[in-house]
Amino acid sequence: MKNSYFDLIDQSYYFPQEGFDLKNDYLTFHGMSLKYLIEKYGTPFKLVYLPRIGEQIRKARNLFNRAIKKNNYQGNYNYCYCTKCCHFSHVLKAALKQKVHLETSSSFDIDLIFKLLEEGELTKNTIVVHNGYKTEDYLKKIIKLNVAGFKNSILVLDSISEIERVKRYAAEYTGKLKIGIRIAIDEEPQSAYYTSRLGIRPSEIMKFYKEKIEGDENLSLKMVHFFIDSGIKDNVYYWGEFQKALKIFVDLKKECPDIKALNLGGGFPIRNNLGFEYDYEYMINEIVSNIKTACQESEVAEPDIFTEFGKYTVGESGAIIFQVLEQKHQNDREVWYMVDNSLMNTIPDAWSILEKFIMLPVNKWGNEYTKVNIGGISCDHSDYYNSEDFNQQLFLPKFKDSDEEPLYVGFFHTGAYQDSISGYGGIKHCLIPAPKLIIIDRDETGNIVDYVYRNEQSVDEMLEILGYNINAK
Repeated sequence: MKNSYFDLIDQSYYFPQEGFDLKNDYLTFHGMSLKYLIEKYGTPFKLVYLPRIGEQIRKARNLFNRAIKKNNYQGNYNYCYCTKCCHFSHVLKAALKQKVHLETSSSFDIDLIFKLLEEGELTKNTIVVHNGYKTEDYLKKIIKLNVAGFKNSILVLDSISEIERVKRYAAEYTGKLKIGIRIAIDEEPQSAYYTSRLGIRPSEIMKFYKEKIEGDENLSLKMVHFFIDSGIKDNVYYWGEFQKALKIFVDLKKECPDIKALNLGGGFPIRNNLGFEYDYEYMINEIVSNIKTACQESEVAEPDIFTEFGKYTVGESGAIIFQVLEQKHQNDREVWYMVDNSLMNTIPDAWSILEKFIMLPVNKWGNEYTKVNIGGISCDHSDYYNSEDFNQQLFLPKFKDSDEEPLYVGFFHTGAYQDSISGYGGIKHCLIPAPKLIIIDRDETGNIVDYVYRNEQSVDEMLEILGYNINAK
């Protein structure tokens, strides 16, 4: 019986596969030698592979455009990147190179947009969709964006109560303020609540439009926004909510010809295991086809389609590499591999919402495999990772603590939300510093370029945040 780690993977999945291969018995990620990065930078480190961002955007855009052509669809497709997914400048600039539009969630996002404009990374023609609760500061900055010449700014109403404040600010603006309406959807059956707190109840939308928006000389309703938190999935729940949203859209469109856009919030899934399967082409074609059919049956013009892809855009660009410091046999059955940082700090989604990531060893693929748990070095009970989404078990190569080369492991497709949730550069659990962050790109000839964006946090940086002046006498 073959029982090396390579044999386990080779018998269980198609391998090599996109993004992952072996070179001289070491794992590569999008053609990058992880052995080279480990030797150059040491562990732990996070990496962002910027070219993957462009690849994902081009893939979705091409599939939507093909579906539009196939269905003789009369509207256009617009790809928006959700800034909340990852705000780093290198990520937004990589996305903006692909001429994407943007979606914002809070007032500071508007400052970020002005900064990108100042640096020449976007133009005032960029479409900016404003979601989230509209605080006074957020509203003021959205108006400021319009006054500055962003004519494609669309403020999406998240609740009925927002409209009066929006009207007050819109009256101060010389042009018509473009707005949208977000539909509150029914959550999945296993959710802790029935209806999303976000958006306006479907039963209230038409009355709300008639009483608060129709005829207002300062407002122009341009968009209907439909968001499923669990993402675009081929299941009864998604298609049921999708059809409800289409009904609301066509009913509103009959009353308000100015509506030009249907925004499909909620993103595509990304690969979180080596056995991942998702038919992007089929789903996109079904979306376009269903919208066209609904519009034809109701005799209304087909809208421009917007998507807001955050995790899909940046998730597969990220990885975190650790060294296994020690293996611990705590009882007859359980083996713990202890890594050189905190998993709670570096991949908080794994313990907060039980998110799964692709986990693979970098080396020792020829060794026998064993079932393990992975533990972080913090003192918290929850600082561990012990199952994969595909098979609910975690296997890694066996090794000896006396081996000349330690075992290295990587968590892949971690590029979305992890730094935002953990608070990049801030205070960390048990004061364990954030790993160094390495940016990977390719030059015009295709050669890899790598550099350190920021080194591991220092003790001085943490103590400064905490209010200690360690240099004081």
